[in-house]
Amino acid sequence: PGCVDGGAGPDTAELTQSCPLSLLPSCLPLTALFCNLPAETLMDSTTATAELGWTVHPPSGWEEVSGYDENMNTIRTYQVCNVFESSQNNWLRTKYIRRRGAHRIHVEMKFSVRDCSSIPNVPGSCKETFNLYYYESDFDSATKAFPSWMENPWAKVDTIAADESFSQVDLGGRVMKINTEVRSFGPVSKNGFYLAFQDYGGCMSLIAVRVFYRKCPRVIQNGAVFQETLSGAESTSLVAARGSCIPNAEEVDVPIKLYCNGDGEWLVPIGRCMCKAGYESVENGTVCRGCPSGTFKASQGDEGCAHCPINSRTTSEGATNCVCRNGYYRADSDPLDMPCTTIPSAPQAVISSVNETSLMLEWTPPRDSGGREDLVYNIICKSCGSGRGACTRCGDNVQFSPRQLGLTEPRIYISDLLAHTQYTFEIQAVNGVTDQSPFSPQFASVNITTNQAAPSAVSIMHQVSRTVDSITLSWSQPDQPNGVILDYELQYYEKDLSEFNATAVKSPTNTMTVQNLKAGTIYVFQVRARTVAGYGRYSGKMYFQTMTEAEYQTSVQEKLPLIIGSPAPGRVFATARRARSAMAGREGQEGIRDRNGLPHREIVRAGHLTPGMKIYIDPFTYEDPNEAVREFAKEIDISCVKIEQVIGAGEFGEVCSGHLKLPGKREIFVAIKTLKAGYTEKQRRDFLSEASIMGQFDHPNVIHLEGVVTKSAPVMIITEFMENGSLDSFLRQNDGQFTVIQLVGMLRGIAAGMKYLADMNYVHRDLAARNILVNSNLVCKVSDFGLSRFLEDDSSDPTYTSALGGKIPIRWTAPEAIQYRKFTSASDAWSYGIVMWEVMSYGERPYWDMTNQDV
Repeated sequence: PGCVDGGAGPDTAELTQSCPLSLLPSCLPLTALFCNLPAETLMDSTTATAELGWTVHPPSGWEEVSGYDENMNTIRTYQVCNVFESSQNNWLRTKYIRRRGAHRIHVEMKFSVRDCSSIPNVPGSCKETFNLYYYESDFDSATKAFPSWMENPWAKVDTIAADESFSQVDLGGRVMKINTEVRSFGPVSKNGFYLAFQDYGGCMSLIAVRVFYRKCPRVIQNGAVFQETLSGAESTSLVAARGSCIPNAEEVDVPIKLYCNGDGEWLVPIGRCMCKAGYESVENGTVCRGCPSGTFKASQGDEGCAHCPINSRTTSEGATNCVCRNGYYRADSDPLDMPCTTIPSAPQAVISSVNETSLMLEWTPPRDSGGREDLVYNIICKSCGSGRGACTRCGDNVQFSPRQLGLTEPRIYISDLLAHTQYTFEIQAVNGVTDQSPFSPQFASVNITTNQAAPSAVSIMHQVSRTVDSITLSWSQPDQPNGVILDYELQYYEKDLSEFNATAVKSPTNTMTVQNLKAGTIYVFQVRARTVAGYGRYSGKMYFQTMTEAEYQTSVQEKLPLIIGSPAPGRVFATARRARSAMAGREGQEGIRDRNGLPHREIVRAGHLTPGMKIYIDPFTYEDPNEAVREFAKEIDISCVKIEQVIGAGEFGEVCSGHLKLPGKREIFVAIKTLKAGYTEKQRRDFLSEASIMGQFDHPNVIHLEGVVTKSAPVMIITEFMENGSLDSFLRQNDGQFTVIQLVGMLRGIAAGMKYLADMNYVHRDLAARNILVNSNLVCKVSDFGLSRFLEDDSSDPTYTSALGGKIPIRWTAPEAIQYRKFTSASDAWSYGIVMWEVMSYGERPYWDMTNQDV
């Protein structure tokens, strides 16, 4: 009854045909031969309504005959049967067939063959086979004599043999045996071709010939559309076809491909498309439909749309998230399928217990947590003085244990309050969406008044002067005197003796000279303050040593020339300082490079302390700072720099990443510091001074300067790129992920870089984990050689504070540098000790939550 072409498309026809043949007394049904594979027909002899008109050679060979099918449609066939004549060479050539882009051609032949043995007296030259040939041409050029009727120039496809032959005509109407064979050839490249059938002594009938090519049909697979694709030139060829995502789908893996094989079948899918956020896959993956109202889909994928979580809704179809209803919120870290939540109610049942200047607060959790489990508490402390005026926030002196913000338990201990002072404490209940709400957190409050308390401990003590038998000391007033200081009590004893041997003396002021001490002896000193409430705690132990006789004599001899040896003592002192600086090694660093003092050009221009030893030269000693930039930093043409991404902000402008391609060198990844527009000349000088410093260093553990851009805008400093950023952040992000050996290896690298800097007589002054950069191989490099923060006194950065003027990183700085601004390589070594602690603790803050004053 015919068949439907397997996926070839709507233009495929069902064929039901029958062929009465002049050779046969019966009617043979003919159907489409390849019903299971998609194909495009180039020529079909069964559809001809008139003579085929194919060319025969010689005229006595093939003969065109006709018959009728059951619908009385004419069917044209060719037959030949000259078996009793010797040396047969009968050719039959089709008309010109255009290939229409096909690379490989298939020929379907339906034929019948008479068994030679069934023919009486047949000669030995009788054949039961024939040959199939093709000839390519760009246009219809054939004549009766061209192409020649011989194998060359024709290309032979195959010799065709019958699977079954008939021996005689069955007058009883038996259906004869019809053979069907398919042959293919290629690749074909010209516009068209001819087919030829060669009989060389057989008795046969060529019933039907169909010429076609294979193609893979248009299909939707893996979320992508693949258009109709012709098969390849060889039977084993795989033709790649690129797919395009269906509407509202996105590529997941690229490229998206299918391969069309020689039989017109799709094989080997590669890559896929998925419905994008807000759309779900329907109709067997052929359509991406927008999520209906009330549902959403947050990300690309195969999953379907989900219903909006509680307290949320959508505003349109194709939603990627659900919007929270009024009064409900979603935290930045909340997943989109989590219900929207609200802020908690206030804490309940606050209980306070005052003990002099300390306080214990306890409460019960809020009645409503807002539907979340991340509830914490903040404590707001307000001091209301003696009841006069408005309340103000408490100062840094008040201590909260375990902490003031983010409490997970409903209790807190507060100490170091002022005596006889009224306080108000607000206990806020907050959760992950409190910041999203336009309303202030709900809180419970309590008012308390502290009792009388003794003064707090003295925080620090200084040595003013010393002799062989006396030491003069001074100290600061306690942070919390809690009243009027009546006097101080100082106790002291020899370091090698017990504390029970201490001597106590009183002083009405915070300065005192202790007499009758032993020469060259170390003493332990402690001091405490007294008010009407009694004595406070003793300060920490401080160690001071009296002079030896030799030290005392030496100090006197050193002072005499300065006092009596010159009518101009200031000039003598300045000359002595220059001389000492010129002779100095590492101990003379401050003379060579005093960031806050006068420049000594006659020293730094020498360039070396000893032959072969390179010494650091302070760029601020140059009369023209641009000269230092030209001397120590290479100028780079702006065309060699490609800025790609802003990765941070520095003091002078943006910090970017990008690539540097210098002529004759490979392209490298770099960090780029830029100077913001509208800069002053001083800002430009300070900005480029860091390059003048870095350009003098060459060590694997010191950040490497590639060069500067000063002749174009913006002005840039270009350094090597450190993929893992600053050491403190890197350690905090990877808490507990390294072995001790790896951590010590990082410290060894930092130490190597600092030793190199110290050997060059460079004092860093700001060595800290935040100023160490880490590359992808965990190599640590010293960085941040800027000077500006030490020259500005109005910085708001709490890291840098000092009572002496200027800004100092207190937690990393040695005591002599804090007290006297005496910076040397030895003070850098102190800072390195703090860095060791930072590394081994994975970036903890030094001294934890202690104030800078306590540190």
